[in-house]
Amino acid sequence: MDAAVADAAEGVRGEASVVLNSHENLLSGLADRILGLAQAALKQANMHAVFMDPGNEHWPLMAVLNAAHAGELFIKAAVAVEHPLLIFKDIHGLDDRRSIELDFKTLLEKGKTYGFDQLPQVLWTTTGIRVPDQICYDRIQKLRNSIQHFCSPDDQDPSGAAIDFIYKIIDPIIYERFGLCAIEFHEDHYVGYDYIVGALLNRGVKFSLPATFCIGEIDIEEEISYSGEGYKKWFASELSRLGKSHLYNYHNDSDT
Repeated sequence: MDAAVADAAEGVRGEASVVLNSHENLLSGLADRILGLAQAALKQANMHAVFMDPGNEHWPLMAVLNAAHAGELFIKAAVAVEHPLLIFKDIHGLDDRRSIELDFKTLLEKGKTYGFDQLPQVLWTTTGIRVPDQICYDRIQKLRNSIQHFCSPDDQDPSGAAIDFIYKIIDPIIYERFGLCAIEFHEDHYVGYDYIVGALLNRGVKFSLPATFCIGEIDIEEEISYSGEGYKKWFASELSRLGKSHLYNYHNDSDT
């Protein structure tokens, strides 16, 4: 190979390297973008599901919409970690056979992602993670569609449905995939997640606890008193695992 050909070949490799790096840089930030928006939606979902004040009677319905939105985005983020293009169901359609690199404009204009009903299968086939509770997932999908299209849910407890979806679907997935705990995403900038935890204890809903778990605004004994012994034992064991047993003095009521 003479010097001219060698130089030409090296130039092509250099251009290809630039294109590939540009392509990879574009895609590498996609999962983070999705994850950030998912966290924002979860903050609103937690607040709307747990809190209720006069004038905010619409919050339970908004909790459903925000929870479903957060769940959809978190699942897409979990899939995008494997490869960002896996969230698109028409990868071949992103190529116009002319562009030298893929940009966000093309993704926005031509990209078609999987629908809410297809995401559990996409999650499993790409990551091996199953949606923890398909019945709960189907419930929020039906409720969300009812609210979006008819503004008339047939579910008598939309807040409860949102809480179940957040902590039976979203929380286990983001804890396993990203090391995140759903209770830490809220919009109460003064108290923290105390009242969210109180609502979960009251309903007997399991949740992931961060290593820094701490409660100061609620009475755990009072909030958890309505839940069953199995749940109380589970919560006590989680606190013990974190070295936080002093927060809750568990005793089996059936032994008294």
